[in-house]
This record gives sequence, C-alpha cells and structure tokens, in this order.
Amino acid sequence: MGNAYKITNKEGVYFMTFTVIGWVDIFTRKNYRDIVVDSFKYCQQQKGLILYAYVIMSSHVHLIVSTHAEFDLVATIRDFKKFTSKAIIKSIQEIGESRREWLLNKFSFEAKRVKRGEKYKLWKDGYYAKEISSIQFLQQKLDYIHNNPVEAGIVLNGEEYVYSSAKNYAGLPDKLIDVEYAF
Repeated sequence: MGNAYKITNKEGVYFMTFTVIGWVDIFTRKNYRDIVVDSFKYCQQQKGLILYAYVIMSSHVHLIVSTHAEFDLVATIRDFKKFTSKAIIKSIQEIGESRREWLLNKFSFEAKRVKRGEKYKLWKDGYYAKEISSIQFLQQKLDYIHNNPVEAGIVLNGEEYVYSSAKNYAGLPDKLIDVEYAF
C-alpha cells in the first residue's frame, strides 16, 4: 500500500503542508513571506501550478493545489521549495536581519545533520500531502486553511489575514495571489 501522505495521483487535488525545520518562525518577516508569494505566482505562470487556497503562517505553509495536466506537481513543489529556500537564505544574509547569525547557524546545522551537501536547509524534507477525496474534505481543509490565523490568535477573522486566500473567497479586494476557486 502506498504512502497516504505523498502525491500518488498526478491529476489529483491535494491539501499540502510545508514546514520550516525546527518550526523556526521565519515568516514573521514580510520580505520572507513575499518570497513565497512571488514564487507561488511564478509557479502559477511557468510551472502549471493551480492554487486553490493557501495560508503562510510563521513557520509553515498550507495549500490546496494541483497542476495542469502537462506539468508534474511533485517537480513543481520540489522546485518551489528549492527556490524559496535559496532565496530566503540569501535574503537573511543580505538584509539587516536581527536573527541573522542564529538563523544561519540553525539552517547550517540542519544541512550538516542530514548530510545532503547543502550549506543550509530551510524546509523539512518532504511535505504532508493528502488528496482531496470529497467535497466535504475540501470544505474542511478550506476552513482549516482560512481559520489557521484565527486559531493562532493573529486575527479575529480569516479575511483580515493578508497572507491567505481567505480574502479571495470572501470576494474582498487587495488579494495577494489569484486563486482558482474550489467551488
């Protein structure tokens, strides 16, 4: 039997989670969140990513995604994680990040620990992926994604959180990323 938390159906729609190693709160800084947003947009335009819903939390990202038929979701996600990791590390090195030394040491330690030949490691290996198998499961995951910032005590209403597709689904202006509506 296959792994229930991996992409097994190339044409499927998936709820996914990517987590920063050690649950480091890297996305408390706008510039790092913006790297993720820009990478989503690039993947939509160039790598066939279909983004139905998303939220960027302080140490992880939740998505509902698929790809157009001629693209490979596994490859798109791999490239997304690789690019965002390098871009965020570069940004840490270049800006006046108060946690610069600690972050670089943490990400360097992790790279050495897993012995992958990388100098820094930002994302945990792999990702959580669960295929959307019903309308009820889709609605549950949409609600989960859009309520994540509410549950974290960041906002009172999901639509108030800038780095989420909740605004899209509420029909509000000033959306960061265009999404395909799941319904």
